[in-house]
Amino acid sequence: MLKRISIAVTLACLALWPTYTSAQGGLWETYMAAATKAYQQGNYPEAEKQLGAALKESEGFGPQDPRLATNLNNLGELYRLQGRYAEAEQHYKWALAVLEKALRPAHPQVATSLNNLAALYHAQGRYAGAEQLYKRSLGIREKTLGPEHPQVATSLLNYAALLRATGRSDEAERMETRAKAIRARNAKQNPVN
Repeated sequence: MLKRISIAVTLACLALWPTYTSAQGGLWETYMAAATKAYQQGNYPEAEKQLGAALKESEGFGPQDPRLATNLNNLGELYRLQGRYAEAEQHYKWALAVLEKALRPAHPQVATSLNNLAALYHAQGRYAGAEQLYKRSLGIREKTLGPEHPQVATSLLNYAALLRATGRSDEAERMETRAKAIRARNAKQNPVN
């Protein structure tokens, strides 16, 4: 049985990465769109099939291409949701390595990848490893995006969930309060019409 926890994990969509319009990228985009659709419909076997095909395409782009990391992250998330934790960890770590080389170790997408791996560890009860990754993700987001960015609030809430799971409710409450304040300020600055 899968352990359910409230953590924001990112399924990378085409919108998160630059659009590639070359002939080489076209087939990859087709597979990714089909995988995203299948994932959203809960058809995990089809999503895995499409992500596998996209992965073969992205491997041809080079070992430091962000599209490879997108595939690896998405496969990791798919495996995590199915309780296939060893496979999820392998793909999340590979995605992280690609992003750290392709972008830089302190890039916001690296923070997202760190968050996803931390969520996996959290779900498995591997709290020490999860905490280290959540701290690093939060630090990157605060430094690169600013302390008031919505992704900082997400990092704070994820870290707070871990703190609650480890009996550190006071620390968790401080992080949750800060996250709620960030979200409130962002909602006030960017009201939805």
